[in-house]
Amino acid sequence: MARAKEDRLGVGQLLVRLLHQYRRDVLSAAAELGYADIRAPHLQVLAHMTRQPVRLSALAAQAQLSLAATSEFVTELEELGYLQRQPDPADGRAKLIVVRPRGRQAFRDGRAGAKHIERYWAKAVGGRRFEQACRVLQELLDNLTETSLAGDVEESESKQDRRSSRKVPVAT
Repeated sequence: MARAKEDRLGVGQLLVRLLHQYRRDVLSAAAELGYADIRAPHLQVLAHMTRQPVRLSALAAQAQLSLAATSEFVTELEELGYLQRQPDPADGRAKLIVVRPRGRQAFRDGRAGAKHIERYWAKAVGGRRFEQACRVLQELLDNLTETSLAGDVEESESKQDRRSSRKVPVAT
């Protein structure tokens, strides 16, 4: 359903709804490829796994989840055969999270699934427009990670504080 330009959703709603749609498409593709045991919350953890082992606390921070929630999802993904906890050789008390062979295969299959989803989405709006939208989003992300609105707000508030704290001569 096409909307009039002034009827578009706010950028936050657009991003949230597209992410929700993307995750539904990913889970559907995963199920077709034999990974029906992966649930939506697992994607938040899996999206931040790499080939390098990672501590639970770092994974929680990257996934923007509580330590308890991350631990629960890692445990579930361990039981399903995707991840494994191993002792950290640098700190005997700590554990590292690593991707198991089933997880590595799921990532390989997932990359193909992601390309399929992108082709499907591109078909929905036109390949050129989809590629342009992706490039604009990438540029926006790159520029916003270099600067911060929070920093701009703090700087603006600081300038305001300096102006309001200046002694203004009072006419008598």
